[in-house]
Amino acid sequence: MTLEAPKVTETLSGQARPHALVIGSGFGGLAAAVRLGARGYRVTVLERLDAPGGRAYVHRQDGFAFDAGPTIITAPFLLEELWSLCGRRFADDVELKLMDPFYRIRFDDGRTFDYNGDPEAVKAQIAAFAPHDVEGYDRFMKMSEAVFKVGFEDLAHVPFSSWTDMARIVPDMTRLESYRSVYGMVSKYVKDHHIRQLLSFHPLLIGGNPFSVTSIYVLISFLERKWGVHSAMGGTGALVKGLVSLIEGQGGSIRCDTEVAEILVEDRRAVGVRLASGEEIAARVVVSNADAATTYHKLLPGHKRRHWTDRRLARAKYSNGLFVWYFGTKRRYPDVKHHTILMGPRYRGLIQDIFKRQRLTEDFSLYLHRPTATDPSLAPEGCDTFYALSPVPHLGSGTDWASAAEPYRARIARYLSETVLPGLEGQIATSLITTPQDFKDRLHSYQGAGFSLEPILSQSAWFRPHNKSEEVDGLYLVGAGTHPGAGVPGVISSARVLDRVVPDASIHV
Repeated sequence: MTLEAPKVTETLSGQARPHALVIGSGFGGLAAAVRLGARGYRVTVLERLDAPGGRAYVHRQDGFAFDAGPTIITAPFLLEELWSLCGRRFADDVELKLMDPFYRIRFDDGRTFDYNGDPEAVKAQIAAFAPHDVEGYDRFMKMSEAVFKVGFEDLAHVPFSSWTDMARIVPDMTRLESYRSVYGMVSKYVKDHHIRQLLSFHPLLIGGNPFSVTSIYVLISFLERKWGVHSAMGGTGALVKGLVSLIEGQGGSIRCDTEVAEILVEDRRAVGVRLASGEEIAARVVVSNADAATTYHKLLPGHKRRHWTDRRLARAKYSNGLFVWYFGTKRRYPDVKHHTILMGPRYRGLIQDIFKRQRLTEDFSLYLHRPTATDPSLAPEGCDTFYALSPVPHLGSGTDWASAAEPYRARIARYLSETVLPGLEGQIATSLITTPQDFKDRLHSYQGAGFSLEPILSQSAWFRPHNKSEEVDGLYLVGAGTHPGAGVPGVISSARVLDRVVPDASIHV
């Protein structure tokens, strides 16, 4: 098999710039493309959807704009760094606004908690719930900071390509009690069930069960305090647009409506891809931002895999699925914050039903996103844009979403109408639903999981699909299913790892 790369005029030290392909244009893929372009590669991003973004795709309907997935921006320095690699200023292209509060948490008993980065404001609210937990909160945040310094600052951008990389961090992980769950770590410091929920729900935003994921994820609490929670004016679609402009400014390109059918391999080295159309494209480097399990299960023929076999992928544990109802309203709801977490009547029980028992239940907890609280331009005048996201089991539950979706949406609508969005059922201007089945069919997510592999300890760091593929040379992985994991900081950091494992372009010329 001999592939010909497209002819190019760009040069690197008098030679043609080596070609790098990126499969998928989620935040991880776009960040990878920028980094490869900054290191001298000519980059082509291949996206099967009609527009870039992946999970950060933007739905537009009846004058409303809906960010499909990621809406919580933390660690903005990771974005600023990508712009600086291109000699540009992030602030010139994208405006971020700091949220205050970061989230409003509404408990099932109707009490609310406005959580932000001000320690005194947070402690004053904790005192109203449980005065005896104020001191425990301070101690918890000190532990969160200690975990952050190791788990994020030291390790988030480090490749775990060898078991020795894992062995080196065992002492730190033991000292920081990473064998505990997030909920277990929180419970060590605070006792009130409201405050335990407040400090432990974060893993649900990245596909993790607070009762089983490693307590390394308590670092999120300090990460949010350090850099805040931000939203982009114009929605996260503005970030996608900005990243695309960086890639094109480097001479790279984005090809949409372009589906990759197979990663081509010669002598156990990735040499390019074959598209669903039959076209073959050669490359020195192939980066997959497709779902990690799907990358191995669908894009690499089984006989070429030794580590991530179909059997191992089938036995792995996957994150929860997501039911997302996007809707626009004919009126505004000014009392609703940009980010609201609505806790259901059960916490542990519901989460166990989702992750362990894998069954769809009558009750739910919700993340309610109202971006028009910050940017009214995302809806027609006098209207609001929303989405209500409910963690649900992935497709391993056997749920038939073709019949279950509308009754589930209707239950959510009734609940919201009775709580934070009075009269909602009579105010719907437009509506769109995404289920785990859509994640499988549209995003090619294995089992329809919202965040790829579940971030339990035995599927973290070295135990996760490596950023430098274990299967073939010249293949690299970014995104939620590889190290360090899901969430906007995680997937952008996965691209940062490539600087450590992908050879400089000059080596290929």
